[in-house]
Amino acid sequence: MGPAAVVLEGVTKRYGGFTAVDDLSFQAAAGRILGFLGPNGAGKTSSIRMMLGLIAPTSGRISVLGEPDASKVRARIGFLPEERGLYRRMTPVSAIAFLASLKGMAPAEARRRARSLLEEQGLGAAMDRQIRSLSKGMAQKVQLLSALAHEPDLVILDEPFSGLDPVNQQSLEAIIRKLADRGATVIFSTHVMQHAERLCDHVVLLAGGRKVFDGSVAEARGAAPRTLVLEGPFDPAAVSDLPGLEGLASEAADGGGVRVTAALRAGAPAQDVLKAAFAKGLDIQRFELKEPHLHDAFIVLTQGAPA
Repeated sequence: MGPAAVVLEGVTKRYGGFTAVDDLSFQAAAGRILGFLGPNGAGKTSSIRMMLGLIAPTSGRISVLGEPDASKVRARIGFLPEERGLYRRMTPVSAIAFLASLKGMAPAEARRRARSLLEEQGLGAAMDRQIRSLSKGMAQKVQLLSALAHEPDLVILDEPFSGLDPVNQQSLEAIIRKLADRGATVIFSTHVMQHAERLCDHVVLLAGGRKVFDGSVAEARGAAPRTLVLEGPFDPAAVSDLPGLEGLASEAADGGGVRVTAALRAGAPAQDVLKAAFAKGLDIQRFELKEPHLHDAFIVLTQGAPA
């Protein structure tokens, strides 16, 4: 694998007495998809603005596509900001072509590329309408295509799924996968873990301006316990001493009896729980082992992080 597309080393950003980003270090591998995750206010947008050279870090070092100053490689970067904005009286084809030309594409090539992208994304019939007449999802897709038309090597997307319906979210996921397939590096910030779980090779998780995790999705999920669900006509107290279970909670089951949910202690075999339940004579009518999702890991990893 070649050099990292983006490197942050000990980066801190303060606004007066407020520390938005605190000693952040991570790398985005070239040609991969990195999820930059965290709740609102975690420091994601400030970090992205520093990567792009829009604001300077208070301390630390940043390298983007091999340069300490992102402005020197701006033509190789595509950026979708969280704050959306297009020239509403322009047409999609004109807006995309205009922004691509600012990144160095010849005007005729930029216009051809704009038309091709709009057709590819099902917006061919709308390419000559004013942007103000488009739906929110269509306009957001036009802005995304504006960031991609010049075929950048690095694409940074700040909350790209915000406000999109499920169909357009799925379309955007396909675009992100296609970018990575052609070799581009993609960094996208989000507070919705499901998108990162489906798309990312690597995730960096922020909370309170600090990094709380840096690794693969599988490694992140490993930070959260697996969950066991047991149902049947038994007394919940009879489950409390089964081996390997923690944090038991019980409720009435839909078909009668009770449903007990519990975390399975790390390293504890689920089959030992079932054997112990049968040994006690419990009538287990449902036994389900649930693997943790990225959202579960997020809850565990951000516990105790400063707000």
